[in-house]
Amino acid sequence: MTANSTDSSAILSLPYIQPGQAQKHVTHNEALQRLDVLVQMVVEGFGSEIPPAAPAEGELHALGPAPTGLWAGQPDMLAVWTDAAWHFIAPRPGWRAWGRAEAELRVWDGGAWALLRADVENLPGLGIGTASDPVNRLAVKSAAVLLSHDGTDHRLKINKAAAGDTGSVLFQSGWTGHAEIGLAGDTEFTIRVSGDGGSWTEALRADAGGRVGIGGAAAPTAALDVAGDSLRLRTSRTPASSSAPGKPGEICWDGGYIYVCVAPDSWARAALSSW
Repeated sequence: MTANSTDSSAILSLPYIQPGQAQKHVTHNEALQRLDVLVQMVVEGFGSEIPPAAPAEGELHALGPAPTGLWAGQPDMLAVWTDAAWHFIAPRPGWRAWGRAEAELRVWDGGAWALLRADVENLPGLGIGTASDPVNRLAVKSAAVLLSHDGTDHRLKINKAAAGDTGSVLFQSGWTGHAEIGLAGDTEFTIRVSGDGGSWTEALRADAGGRVGIGGAAAPTAALDVAGDSLRLRTSRTPASSSAPGKPGEICWDGGYIYVCVAPDSWARAALSSW
């Protein structure tokens, strides 16, 4: 299936019928065979290197760089079985073929059968394992999502249009929201929870000054501002002595005393009494 430019077409190398040629049907049929292979091309696989023992008529393979047996010396060629013999065709850049084994459409780029590159800029939506919609323009259905660095840092950014808008991460169960973290309607970081997805309770708020409010303290006025009437330290601890290791401000308790670290490694205590 080879021909030179004087007696074949420029693109598919289809043989021409010459003036006064005898047995014109032979040339015509050879051209039809070549068209049958190259038009709507389907190969058994890409990178094939071992010829099948019993190929079917018209069976086509895209060979790899080091084919063996009856394919030896034909790297990267297209091998087609016709008329009880293998025939070889050199692919041209831009030719496309569907691979049965890979279930992929590929294009010959002059050096390899490469996957077609889709234009992924400014897509109206993208669904991976599911369908996107006008609101959820990027939708992913999978067991996990991995976002990795490209050498150094990695940051995930959620940008909202205005201070009064919401930029957050919402955690759902059965499509009902139960927890949300982020900037919900202002520029202060909040964590809020819900039992039904409709009524929400603010659990924590951190403002721009580093002050933290707990239990709904909407405008914290101290480093830690608790909107409640009690604090609980679940586990008791007794410093070994008044000079036990400690940092100023640490508080602990046991059955008889409340202990406060008032200076580095210096503790004071107050006795507890019942009433």
